[in-house]
Amino acid sequence: MSKTYAGARLRRLREERRMSQADLARVLGISPSYLNQMEHDSRPLTVPVLLRLTEAFGVDPGFFSERDTTRLLADLREALAGEIAESRVSAADLGDLAARLPGVAKILLDLGRRNQQLSERLAGAADGRGRDRGTTSSPHEEIRDFFYRRQNYLHDTDLSAERLAGEIGVRPGEVIGVLTARLAKAHGVHLAAEPGARLHRYDDRSRTLHLSSRLRPGQRAFRMATQLALLEDGEDLDRLVTEDFPPGSPTHALARIGVANYFAAALILPYAAFHAAAEEARYDIERLTDHFGLGYEPICHRLSTLQRPRLRGVPFSFVRVDRAGNLSKRQSASGFHFSRAGGTCPLWNVYEAFAAPGRIHVQVAEMPDGQRYLWTARAVTRHRGGWGEPGKTYAIGLGCEIRHAHRLVYSDGLDLANPSAATPIGMGCRVCERLDCSQRAAPPLGRSLLIDQNSSTFVPYPVENDQTAG
Repeated sequence: MSKTYAGARLRRLREERRMSQADLARVLGISPSYLNQMEHDSRPLTVPVLLRLTEAFGVDPGFFSERDTTRLLADLREALAGEIAESRVSAADLGDLAARLPGVAKILLDLGRRNQQLSERLAGAADGRGRDRGTTSSPHEEIRDFFYRRQNYLHDTDLSAERLAGEIGVRPGEVIGVLTARLAKAHGVHLAAEPGARLHRYDDRSRTLHLSSRLRPGQRAFRMATQLALLEDGEDLDRLVTEDFPPGSPTHALARIGVANYFAAALILPYAAFHAAAEEARYDIERLTDHFGLGYEPICHRLSTLQRPRLRGVPFSFVRVDRAGNLSKRQSASGFHFSRAGGTCPLWNVYEAFAAPGRIHVQVAEMPDGQRYLWTARAVTRHRGGWGEPGKTYAIGLGCEIRHAHRLVYSDGLDLANPSAATPIGMGCRVCERLDCSQRAAPPLGRSLLIDQNSSTFVPYPVENDQTAG
């Protein structure tokens, strides 16, 4: 069994709890000097210490594994691809930086992204397309990072929604009725039909929640629950969002909506009841949609949030992709990395789902770093209701690390132990390390192409000094 050196993560956990080394050593039943050696990676974390840490702080043992640095490392390689290639920094050096000095790594990551955005602005200005977009991430990207930093689980928000669900009696098949009663009795809010193109509209002056008549029952319940979250838990939502974003900013407003949506899902699907049903059904998504009377997408999204300490579900990554490869939603409670540039991998099974709508596609996929995942994907279609009106079609993907795959009904009959049975995928063609992939749609960043008029290869973009290109 390999030794676990996680001094930086251990130190970060202690500092977040505002504990001294002496305080933490007392909790763990070890000497302060021994703890100091572990924090400086002079000694590995032992199994007894790991167990006491998970019990005392409610963190998953995976918090201290190398997987915790997976996304940070991937982000660094993506943002600094050109600089890494020119300086010949090894993957091992970059991994060591991400694991031992995550704070420094995040500063470099931010500088790399600012450099990329500045280059894009200069290129746009040169050809007349330039716009002053600033040098920060888009608000939507910042919201995704907000949830990722919390492993897609908001503990206090989830508990608050679950308490309210118990108080008003939320049960499958009775959700709309109890939400209607709560809105009316506690807040004087009544419902009305919305004839326009909006899905919903709340008029605070008349205390009226207008809902589109085209909404399905599950969508209707979700909009009602979101409004209830803003009315009942607004101060707590503000307090949580203000931890990361200044009040009055676009990101603050967007994050407030995101947290209210989280509250709504946790209210309609209370954690303990949903977790128990998911475990009993072995995470069979279609059985869960039938049991709770909700659509495929909201069930998958709720499954990706089951990370309550001492009552954890499978840590899933959730993604929604359109036919053009645009990721309109992505959340992750695992180490799976979604690329910010260059699209996604065409070998990923989320794209197979469009060929057979309604069918769940299953894939064992392997990333370039050797991590394997079990992915399910299914296409869903939304129609506005009128004849001839265009609808929306998405592929919904839900994936987990292979070590959790046996808990899913979708793993039955698969050879999970055999790495060669996995489909090799990557983060996206521009940043993918698989230089021998015949499906590559763009040259890899930071690599010089091998251009030879006298020969050709099966690899679309062979690179110099690549032994696999011949």
